Amino acid sequence: MSEIPAWATERAVVLPYDPRWPERASGERTRLVELLGPWLADGVEHIGSTSVPGLAAKPIVDLMASVRDHTDGAVHGALTGDGWHLVPPELDERPWRRFFVRASGQRRVAHLHVVSAGHRRWRDQIAFRDALRADAGLAREYTELKRGLSDRHGGDREAYTAGKSEFVARVLRTYPGGYIP
Repeated sequence: MSEIPAWATERAVVLPYDPRWPERASGERTRLVELLGPWLADGVEHIGSTSVPGLAAKPIVDLMASVRDHTDGAVHGALTGDGWHLVPPELDERPWRRFFVRASGQRRVAHLHVVSAGHRRWRDQIAFRDALRADAGLAREYTELKRGLSDRHGGDREAYTAGKSEFVARVLRTYPGGYIP
């Protein structure tokens, strides 16, 4: 069995907003559009907390790519050839996506969620991002939730993520978007 990389177990630490995050995301997005061009359906979006101006976040840029088939081995090969690490689907446990990590040294610097065109998760991720961008009070509430989760569950990324699910579901019931399993 291969050794687990340090980035796979790093703590979830929430930091104050960094105005360089959009620039980093733009660079990654440009590269991904070029790399995934033959398979892209709806493009590549900057999502997650680093995409919301002023929002505290883990210093990891989240991107989402809509492709014709998220299980396509050619897509995976292009990404791994470009330095992205595929998290095995049996570990990710989210069959609606393939999840990739870009690391620099021992730290994660970017996440890539690859989803099939037309999947509701594409719309939901964008709706959630846009709701936080549009409502500063909602963004502050989310920041406080994430800081508390980081304090309690920073060493357990699954617990950290699960702790946000009720908030995300509430936002998507309030704003157009709909479904988060």
